[in-house]
This record gives sequence, structure tokens and C-alpha cells, in this order.
Amino acid sequence: MSQYRVPGRGRVDLSRPVDFTFDGRSYRGAQGDSVASALLANGVHLMGRSFKYHRPRGAIAAGSEEPNALIGTSRGAGRFEPNTRATMQEIWQGLETTSQNKFPSLKWDVGAVNDAAYMLFSAGFYYKTFMWPKSFWNKVYEPFIRAAAGLGTAPTEADPDQYASRYLHCDLLIVGAGPAGLAAARAAMAEGLRIVIVDENAEPGGSLLSEPQARIDGLPAWDWLDDELAALKAAGVRIMTRTTAIGYYHYNMLALCERVTDHLPSLPADTPRERMWRVRARQVVLAQGALEKPLVFHGNDRPGVMLAGAAQTYLNRYGVKVGNAPVVVTSHDSAWYAGFDLQEAGARVQAIVDTRPHVRDDLMDQARALGIPVRLSHTVTATSGRLRVSGVRVNPVSGAAVGAGQQITCDALLMSGGWTPSLHLFSHTQGKLAWDDDLTTFLPHETREACVIAGAGRGLWGIEAALTDGAARGREVAAALGHPGNPAAVSVENDRPGSGVSQKELPTDRNPGRAKAFVDYQNDVTAKDLRLAVREGMRSIEHVKRYTTNGMATDQGKMSNINGLNIAADALGRPAPQVGLTTFRPPYTPTTFGAFAGYQRGAHFEVTRKTPIDPWAEAHGAVFEPVGQWRRARYFPQPGEDMDTAVRRECRQTRESVGIFDASTLGKIEVVGPDAVTFMERMYTNPWAKLGVGRCRYGLLLGDDGYIRDDGVIGRMAEGRFHVTTTTGGAARVMNMMEDYLQTEWPDLDVWLTSTTEQWSTIALNGPNAAKLLAPLVEGVELTEDAFPHMACIECTVAGMPARLFRVSFTGEIGFEVNVPAPLGRKLWEILWDAGQQYGIVAYGTEAMHVLRAEKGYIIVGQDTDGTVTPYDAGMGWAVGKKKPDFVGKRGLARPDLAAKGRKQLVGLLTEDRSKLEEGAQIVFDPNQPIPMKMVGHVTSSYHSDAAGRPIALALVEGGHDRMGEVVHIPMPDRTIAAKITGTVFVDPENTRLKI
Repeated sequence: MSQYRVPGRGRVDLSRPVDFTFDGRSYRGAQGDSVASALLANGVHLMGRSFKYHRPRGAIAAGSEEPNALIGTSRGAGRFEPNTRATMQEIWQGLETTSQNKFPSLKWDVGAVNDAAYMLFSAGFYYKTFMWPKSFWNKVYEPFIRAAAGLGTAPTEADPDQYASRYLHCDLLIVGAGPAGLAAARAAMAEGLRIVIVDENAEPGGSLLSEPQARIDGLPAWDWLDDELAALKAAGVRIMTRTTAIGYYHYNMLALCERVTDHLPSLPADTPRERMWRVRARQVVLAQGALEKPLVFHGNDRPGVMLAGAAQTYLNRYGVKVGNAPVVVTSHDSAWYAGFDLQEAGARVQAIVDTRPHVRDDLMDQARALGIPVRLSHTVTATSGRLRVSGVRVNPVSGAAVGAGQQITCDALLMSGGWTPSLHLFSHTQGKLAWDDDLTTFLPHETREACVIAGAGRGLWGIEAALTDGAARGREVAAALGHPGNPAAVSVENDRPGSGVSQKELPTDRNPGRAKAFVDYQNDVTAKDLRLAVREGMRSIEHVKRYTTNGMATDQGKMSNINGLNIAADALGRPAPQVGLTTFRPPYTPTTFGAFAGYQRGAHFEVTRKTPIDPWAEAHGAVFEPVGQWRRARYFPQPGEDMDTAVRRECRQTRESVGIFDASTLGKIEVVGPDAVTFMERMYTNPWAKLGVGRCRYGLLLGDDGYIRDDGVIGRMAEGRFHVTTTTGGAARVMNMMEDYLQTEWPDLDVWLTSTTEQWSTIALNGPNAAKLLAPLVEGVELTEDAFPHMACIECTVAGMPARLFRVSFTGEIGFEVNVPAPLGRKLWEILWDAGQQYGIVAYGTEAMHVLRAEKGYIIVGQDTDGTVTPYDAGMGWAVGKKKPDFVGKRGLARPDLAAKGRKQLVGLLTEDRSKLEEGAQIVFDPNQPIPMKMVGHVTSSYHSDAAGRPIALALVEGGHDRMGEVVHIPMPDRTIAAKITGTVFVDPENTRLKI
């Protein structure tokens, strides 16, 4: 057994040894160890290198706040994860771990040269250095900085693990399974209440796991804990371990990330690695406890320098001494107990150094009884040792004077500057904080959510205080839930409450401008960096944070924020509460992308939506393409046909007889209500008040800026009901835009919006024989020019099915769109397909649809527009109501630059050599101009058109509407193509083919 293992201490199972590797070397731990505790049990303190200076670093904490001991973990191909906290990763047989941020090895790292040149890397160095010569930035400085940036190495292989997500609703969610959280659960228990407790650690208990000396209600702490957990589970309380509450959102929704398999040596089949929980709770208790503050002094980052509370955790929870000859330096009572525990476990504590002139008599008495030397009114000014602390210099302090130092040999230095309530989740709720002068820290004050804070999270220290306060908060939330709550008086013996004083930096006999006194360990931010930031003009704590990067690391400032605040406040000469804290944001701890993605990966990354007619298209050999979130049939090849041949056949048969097209993916929105007309008048450019019931109109939708956002045919089904269609890809965007305006700009309008895209199957019939095919199947209207003219709509029956029938065309031919309830879509399609065989019906896909519409100059928003095209640019000024008092985008259209000469406008192009242009190809006026040429537009659509007898194209060209008949040029890699600017309509400009 290692000399650092203490028999009889800890909760690990020494009878179950576990072998793992660190940097290729094998180590042995025990079941229940973390990587950090197992390495410490083997005498290994060096676990990583710092980010900027590449200084040797070891574990400073024992929980998720750890900033130094970040490692890579691996269990095989694709299962490598960087930046895992060694303090949180449980070991299992065969686990492979590696240190980070070093080359070629952890002990011998060439990057440590930065440490010798640390004066060059002061606060804001990245703003000041690498400025000359300017030409070096792109080729030398930036590549070097990018190569040096970051900590761990990003995985390069696909992740084979599964990730899950679940929803959970409960009456009470308690975050933290320490004494306060457990007491709150016991006090709030009532029949019928759903209570959930979550804790990020492998087992519940919180501080009780590190303080077994306490006796609660006459029982040893761990026995009381076992009984309490059994009672809670028997009462139906759900206790979730290895589950971190990473975010607290509006209306009491919390996000939890559960680590399901990271602690297991083998992976169960069909089990996710992590599970994201979205929890909606009626009441929340935050019982997260407090985080210990480091002390700020020169050399406070050497391996072996750690928090006193962490050393106590390693000893009492894991049975590991962090050193045989430790020194304790503190300004708080709690660190004394860590020294006492280590002394009783066989270590020889060299000294307890306290910055205060006086401490409690019982602490002095116990130290004396254990034979521990005590030095009051002393400070630590430096540490020594290369890869692990080997000594500490201790100096007496009298007022502002620091006396001569004395070196004390040690193999560990335990420090404590007191405790800071864990406020991250509370701050996510935009809760208000209040400064406590006695505790010199911020405490939770006001919250917008139905939540309370219990125990150390609001500045109460000691087990009894936590239990008592947790019970009180539990009864409080029980009352809010309509239950009386349970009395829960407890008695605690051997408790360890304490107090202390806050220190900005420990007094020093060194030059403060050269001291390496670290505040943020992960970003290598020192006290002098913070003071320099203030001297260089940073007054806001947010600016200080960004200038120095203090608190910007993955620990979210858990260990650095309060020390950084106090130092910045001192440098500014202002009280700390006036300086304030930086903003805490989710997630509370680093969380994998996989956990956020959940099931949304691979084929499930974006769900492929299919219409009810999709199986028919697949059975008939359709080639598909993604359009928005939908899978759509692109073309239907017959044997021996490529895409061009198939598309030309589909276009030809549609124009000669009849084609059938699945248009179900079109967005459909029902606009209903007494003010529906007013709403439509305000949203769309066109006038709608005089549109009769049973009539349709093309609708154009703009953004506030006056640019085209969407379009579609809109039918008025009743006085206060409109059937609005949108583009396939714009359905959700248009719906959101409508809702936004309705709720924020026009809440006085009596209108309801309903997305009905999935409720209707839409089948388009186009071609000279479309009416002949459809007429025998329609009841309720005659398909004649007089009874049902172009742009008419009606609710009727088609093939015995309830339907909404529109006479519209996106091809320039006689056209109808039949909308039936979605489940009936395939049935109607097959009826129409069978009936159309006598006319030589052809099923056509999106590619033929593109050709047919381009031949008629009908635009596709997003293809023939690019977000900067107005209706006038697109030649659609006719769709803008000239007499309308207002509509979305009207003021945008009035901007002078939107009416300026030389804007890119939509035109047609016909190549002189009758070649087909490439979509996206750039256009110039003068092909002989020197390179770089001035590009004046681009090709938006280009197809071969049998109906036009040649290739055709649409393009956006500067001043295009005034350049009809001019020749432009399209430079290509092998040649330059000349093309004449024409109108956008290439087939049937008189629209004679629209009539029955």
C-alpha cells in the first residue's frame, strides 16, 4: 500500500483495486477513487501545465471547481475527451488518461520558456505585442498564436457514443445533496409531492463525506447519512447522482447533465453516455454549498499547493494524505481542522500559519495538544520546488510591515482564504445579489423564480447550521406547494463552524510588480495583471475581466472571481459592491456537445420530413433532394435517363398534356379572426381588403428593411379567414415573423395564427389537360373559365374527399392545387395518377418545376433574391400597394439607397453561343478590364428550356432594367461567355396558356 494511503480512512473500497494509466504509466487506485485522488495516493502531484506560462500544476481542489488538473481520457477509438477534470473523473479498470498542454513531456516542457519570459506576457499583451512588422501578422504571429492557443487536443474521430435527452416535471427540485439539501427534502416530504434531488458527485452527502467526525442525532455522520438516504428513497424521493445542474432558465426550468457511463469499465448496450434533462419544477431549492477561496501569494500555484478543504476531502473521503509534512496557511478557521485531521492521520504538520493575530482558544488548544506549531500574524511570501512544492517562506506581519522570512520545509501547502457561496445557478435567474460586509462576499438576495437558497449557499457555515436552514427552507417550499412540511430538529456534535477574514493578497516582502501571485490559475492571471489593467484604464469589472481574461476559463471564475474583485476594487479605490461581479452564464461546468445535441446527430441532426406522397415517389424511382427540412422528389428517371433527359421529358409532357407535382411541402398558415384583413394589409405589400371571398392573390412579404423575405399565393376562404402559403423553406420563418408582429406590435388585433403545413396534402396539376383530368372528380364547382377562373379558390369535394381547391399556376399552364387532409394525400394522388393515364400524365419533380417557373419568369425567393432585393429590383413593383397607408417594409422601401440608380435588378439572359450558364457565375460589363475585374452581378437561375428552344437564365445585374438588349460577359475558367439582357419571361408572355 502507498505511503499516502491511510488505512481506516475514506469511503473507497481498497479490496477492489483498479488499474489505470496516466501518460502511459500504470497506476493502481481503488474502487471509488477519482483520477486525482488515485494519483495523489501514488504520490503524484504534477498533473498538467498552465495555459500561458506552462508552469507545472497539480490538483488544487477536489471537485468541479478544479482549474489545473485537466486531463484527456480515452476508452478506445472515438472515445477520447479533452479537458476532463481529474477531480471528477472516476477511475475504472483500463482507463487511459493523459496530461495536456506540454511538449515533449509533462516533466520537460519546452513551453516553460514562457515562464522565464513572463514579463512579456502581462495583462493585455495580445493587444500590445506582435504589432510589428505588420506583414508578420498573417504569416508568423497569427499562426503561432493559433497553434499555441487552447488546452486539450480536440478529438479527430467520430464519436460512437449515444447521447439522450429527457423531460422531467416535479413539484420540488433540490440542487445539492449535502446536509442542507437532504434536510430540505425531509422537511418538504408529503404524500403526492414529486421531489427530486440532484448532485454532481458520484454519491450524495456533500460536506458530510469529508467530515465523518460529526455526530448527528447521536449517530456518526456517515451512519446518519445512510439512514437519511434510505428514508428519502422509501418515501419516493428521487436522488440523481453524477448529475450536474448546468443552467437555470425562465419559469423554473433547469437543465441537468447526467453522466451515465463515464464511470463504468464496460459500456452496456443501448445505453447513452450522457443524458440531458430538462426539468420543470414548481419550486426549487438551491443547496449547492460554498467554494473555498485560495490565498494569493507568490508561488501559490506549485503542485502540492492546494485548498485545505480539498486536502480534507482527499483524506476523509478517499483515504489519501496529500503530504507527510504539510504546512497550513489560512485566514479562516476551517483550515485548522484540515491540519488537525492530517496530523491525526499520521502526517506531521510543520506549522499552521494564520494571518490573523488572534484565533479561537479551542483551536489553539487542539493544535497544542496535537503538537502542531502555530504562527499567528504571519504570512507566506513564497514557495520553492520545481515540480512539487518543497518549502515555504513564512514572514511575521505587523500592520503593513512584513518581517524577515523563515524557510519551512514541506511537501504540501494547504491554504484557505475562507468560503464563497456558489452563486452561479442563482445568477442564471438574473437574481439580485447583496454584499455582506461581515463575510466580505456577495449573498443571494432577490430572485425572479420560485426558488430559495439553503445552507452555505447563503453564507451559513457548519453542519448544524446547514441542516437547520435546509429544514426551514424545505418547510417554506412545502407551504408554497400547499403542504405544512415536517418538523426536523437535529442535534450535531463535533461540528466545525468557523469564521475568518478576507484577504486581497497576502502581505509580501517581494516586489509586487514581479510576484507570480496567481488569481486565475487556468488563465495564468496574477494580482499584478489585475492592478495593471486598472492602471491602463479599465474601470468596469467586465472590462478588467476581458482585458486580463480573469474568470473567462472553463471554471467560470469559481475560484478567481471574488479574489479578482477584491484586488480590482482595491486598485480602483472603491468598495467591492460598487465594482460588482461579472456575469455567470450557463453551463455551470463544461458540458459536452454530445449532451447538448442528444439524439440530434447523424440522420437525426435535422429530422427529414416526408410528405404522405413520398412513399409513392420512392416506389416509382424518384431521385430526392433536401429542401429546407423536407425530402422532395427532384426528378423521376426512366431506364437509361440521366437527370437532364428526365427533366426535359417531364417539362415537355407537362406543357403538352398534364403533369402532377407533390406541393405538400409548401408552408401553409391559417389567418383567422375579425381583424384578419387588417393583419394581412399590414403584413403584405398587396391590398387585401377588396379581395373577394373565393379569390386568391399573390402575396409578397418584406422585412423591415424593404427586402423580399417570402412570397406565396393567398386565398380568402371566408370574410375573416385566409389560407396563406409560403415557400417550403420559409414556413417557420414566416410564422415566427407573423407571431412576432402580432404579439409585440399589434396585440390589439383580434387574430389567430395556426401553422397548417402538416395538416394538408397539396397536389398540383398543370398542363392543357389538367382541367379535363380533374373536372370529373370535383363536386361543388364547374372547372370552366367563367365558373372557376384563374386565381379562384373554393372548398369543395374532390374524389369524395373534403378539399380546398385553388386555380393557380407556377408553370404558366392551366393549373390547380388540390388540398386535402394529409392522411388522404396519397389516396388522392393515386386516383389522379390512374385517371391521368389516358392523358399521358407525368409526375414531375422540383427540378422540372424550377425550369417551368423560370420559363415564365416566376422567382424563387432565396435563389433569385439574396436578401438585398426589393420588389422593384425583382420587377414586381406591381405587387406593392401604392395607396396602402402602411405595411411591413414600406418605410424601408422609402430609403434613398433602395431607389438609387445602379442597384442590382433581376433580368433575363440569353447567351450568344446558346450555351448554358452556371448558376452563381459572376457577370462583368467589360471583359477586357484589368484584373481584379469589377463584378456587376451574378446568374441566379440557369436551365435548358425546350419550350424556349434554347438555354435561358435569370440574373441580378447592376441597373439591369435600363440595360435591355445590352450584352454582358460571364468570365469562366476556360472562356468568356457573352449574353444579352432580356426580360424575364421566355415562354408565352401573353399568358394565353392559362385559360381553359
